[in-house]
Amino acid sequence: MIKEIQKRNGDIVTFDSVKILNAMNKANQAVQTEKMSNTDLLFLTEKVCDAIEGEICSVEEIQDIVEQTLIRFGYGQTAKAYILYRAEHTKIRNTESDLMEIYERLTYSYAKDEDIKRENANIDADTAMGTMLKYGSEGSKYFIDNYVLPKDIAAAHINGDIHIHDKDFYMLTETCCQIDLIKLFKDGFSTGHGNLREPNSIKSYSALACIAIQANQNEMHGGQSVPNFDYAMADGVRKTYTKKYRHILNQYFQIRHGFTYEQAYEIVRAYEAQLSCPIAMGNGETMLNDIKNMDIIGVTQEQLIEAHPYCEREALRMTERETYQAMEAFIHNLNTMNSRAGAQVPFSSINYGTDTSLEARMVIRTLLDATSSGLGFGETPIFPVQIFKVKEGINFNPEDPNYDLYKMALKTSAKRLFPNFSFIDAPFNLQYYKEGDYRTEISYMGCRTRVMGNHYDPTKEITCGRGNLSFTSVNLPRIAIEANGEIERFYQILDERIDLVIRQLLHRFKIQCTKTVRNYPFLMGQGIWIDSDDLDYEDSIAEVLKHGTLSVGFIGLAETLKVLLGVHHGESQVAQDLGLEIITHMRKRMDDESEKTGLNFSLLATPAEGLSGRFIKIDKERFGVIPGVTDKEYYTNSFHVPVYYPIRAFEKIQKEAPYHALTNAGHISYVELDGDTCKNPEAFEAVIRYMKEMGIGYGSINHPVDRDPVCGYTGVIGDVCPRCGRREGESISIEKLRELRKKYPNVPVY
Repeated sequence: MIKEIQKRNGDIVTFDSVKILNAMNKANQAVQTEKMSNTDLLFLTEKVCDAIEGEICSVEEIQDIVEQTLIRFGYGQTAKAYILYRAEHTKIRNTESDLMEIYERLTYSYAKDEDIKRENANIDADTAMGTMLKYGSEGSKYFIDNYVLPKDIAAAHINGDIHIHDKDFYMLTETCCQIDLIKLFKDGFSTGHGNLREPNSIKSYSALACIAIQANQNEMHGGQSVPNFDYAMADGVRKTYTKKYRHILNQYFQIRHGFTYEQAYEIVRAYEAQLSCPIAMGNGETMLNDIKNMDIIGVTQEQLIEAHPYCEREALRMTERETYQAMEAFIHNLNTMNSRAGAQVPFSSINYGTDTSLEARMVIRTLLDATSSGLGFGETPIFPVQIFKVKEGINFNPEDPNYDLYKMALKTSAKRLFPNFSFIDAPFNLQYYKEGDYRTEISYMGCRTRVMGNHYDPTKEITCGRGNLSFTSVNLPRIAIEANGEIERFYQILDERIDLVIRQLLHRFKIQCTKTVRNYPFLMGQGIWIDSDDLDYEDSIAEVLKHGTLSVGFIGLAETLKVLLGVHHGESQVAQDLGLEIITHMRKRMDDESEKTGLNFSLLATPAEGLSGRFIKIDKERFGVIPGVTDKEYYTNSFHVPVYYPIRAFEKIQKEAPYHALTNAGHISYVELDGDTCKNPEAFEAVIRYMKEMGIGYGSINHPVDRDPVCGYTGVIGDVCPRCGRREGESISIEKLRELRKKYPNVPVY
């Protein structure tokens, strides 16, 4: 029998059941239905007391039991009111002194010791600017919770029913955007401190691509994606090749035939004027035919014909070299340059693989080479997240023009984890595809976000200039637990949670719609966002934001099925059928809301490993350890088959593929392979091909990637490094280092 209560400040006081009765009575009075009699209140109070174990109990534990008891005996609305009451009192306790305590922890502790300094792995919170960002983030969350969010929505987030992603940016901006670099680079652009001219070489294209990603990242809280990287960079290669050819032709006539610079310059001008096509890769034969008919004063036709193959060969060699350097710089820049007050590298992603032009092929070939080489010390680059777009007829089969790049992408991914692979031929992606229009090729952002369909304006179902406005995730296992495994009750609670999230997304959207172009001088001022070109500095962005998406996400389908059926979808076809039924229901709710509002509501397979840990921590404290559900450190991500469950790669793909068609806001399936995948390219490719066959939209293969810090070897390292023969902690001789440098001249050895 309980005798004492431990208060939040640690004090021990005598237990008084009347306080429980009064709290339930106040909650009951706040609802229109479920009116309780005195007898009901006494009965429920007795049940709460009976459920308390031990002679001493904490306030939080008793409040959890009250909520569970109300739900158990059918007082769901009263339980809601009690939860809201509890959350409000939590907010009252979180006074400014609590915020000051958070600031103190941020100031004086190390990131390794403080969870709040490690929420974003992309921010070094031990630096001055990283700490300053966290000051702002924590202060903003306090403001949002206490002064902006409706009470029940704030309570739902605090209690772990839902999770509002990037809540600190609630009043400020949107999530992410797909940047059309071709459109942006035409005629140049401004980042707010002067105008940049249209780039005229592949090095400039690469540098300005980084600047554009960085500038846009400074105005949004999510990632930045380039959906047409190969198409955009190809223009830079064209310009570089033309400039190199002209330069070499000029030098040729100076060195070989003794002309002055001015004379050679005039020859090149006349030469180019008499061509029927531009100086470009692939135009060599046409140019040669034109050369045979040229009439340039002071130059013989033999001299012109002799010069062409030399200029073509040297221009190609020099252009490829510059393109490699540009792609290498692109990767290095995105892993080192900072955004957001100098504390975070841009969360960037690029999509490529479908432009079959010679210039674009050179871009991707050199990009993959640079990726394979790694960073300065041979490290695997984290950014940009690279995504190879797979399309039959373009790169998937041996007869396809970009098949060699597809094979190269497989080899690079087997070594460096990137690129990932998206599949245009998946039916839900193919329906938007229009041959020759890169804007209709599916693009993915960061680790999975997808924005394609456009209910607001079906004529603009494209990738470029669009992104996600905000997303909020539902704690699915929590709903199953609250429903006591009853499926009908599960759907009832699920619909209530979806209703609440929709209301919250619209609440946030209304705030976003109060902004003007001046709030986003790059995103809107430079026409990055679709239809923002014609807006003036003080114009509202409300209408153009409607091209974006509002997404409901979910975590822990596997644990949800464990509660409802005792097995997850990897273990049972019955569970798989129910899992698909649940996610189909959620998708229909999004489609219905799109029809109702005219906005783009979509369903997201939430990319939130950190969130899956937050939800389970709260649920474990509230419901205890439930085998197969809360007995771990995290809920399984979205619809994935749990990583701990032994399942063959192909079977995992089969199980997860149907969920891709339902999660139109984004998805990804991972397959884990053991061993050194570089030594088994056939198995690696077989997995990717099976993903396409099964209708996966976006997939990735995870595998061990080790790196020897001395010799730079990258791959699977057991007890002994296969390159230098070194064991961990051992050194190697100077003679061995010299030998390695001779054997591997292109690999840094330290």
